[in-house]
Amino acid sequence: MRGLGTIINIVTILIGATIGIFLKGGLPKRFEKTVKSAAGLSTIIIGITGTLSEMFTVNSDGTLSANGIMLIVISLVLGAIAGEAIDIEEKLELVGIFCKNKTSFLAKDNPKFVEGFVSTSLLFCVGAMAIVGSIQDGLIGDYTILAAKAILDGVMSIVLAASLGGGVFLSVLTVAIYQGAITLLASILEPFMTEILICNLSLVGSILVMAIGFNLLFDKKVVKVGNLLPAVLIPVFYHVILKIITIF
Repeated sequence: MRGLGTIINIVTILIGATIGIFLKGGLPKRFEKTVKSAAGLSTIIIGITGTLSEMFTVNSDGTLSANGIMLIVISLVLGAIAGEAIDIEEKLELVGIFCKNKTSFLAKDNPKFVEGFVSTSLLFCVGAMAIVGSIQDGLIGDYTILAAKAILDGVMSIVLAASLGGGVFLSVLTVAIYQGAITLLASILEPFMTEILICNLSLVGSILVMAIGFNLLFDKKVVKVGNLLPAVLIPVFYHVILKIITIF
């Protein structure tokens, strides 16, 4: 069944967020800051691990080679320009405020509701696993990657819901729309999904994950991650252009 991977992903986020909300209700107020710091550190580690695994390769003589540094710089700079022009961060927050007004039972007495929605929506969608997993699910019904992602997202939703509250629940809407759309468009996207492109997507996505972790750790918007989202598309445009050039 195509799309099953996204359904599994949504279910694990809902389960994890529910557990997190119960933990939040049973924790003294003084625990919240420490729990949020733990969420931030965990997210940073995930981002660093993904970045280093794609950036460095081990040579035959045991030395390390760094790859994709210029692509990172170009992607982040162009992505920041495009994101600031559109002001994606503000629009995500407006969506969060709209959802908060429509779901008062989740947002009651929770000043971090919008932050929870925006942070988890970005975290669950910027990685390469969401893109590649959704394409495999859409093409051949293989949801293995999305199932692995679902486990990671479920664990993170526990920690994030315990610190940020009910906004984490609504991130399933973002995941459903984002991964669902990629699954439906999989046949169009598949020819362009080379191994190099997947690595570059993972590289840029992991850096954004790391930025989300810094925001959580320092409990303020150190980086406008929403306005950096277009950076993930730059490697796609780059490889599509290269493919078109080689055809002609």
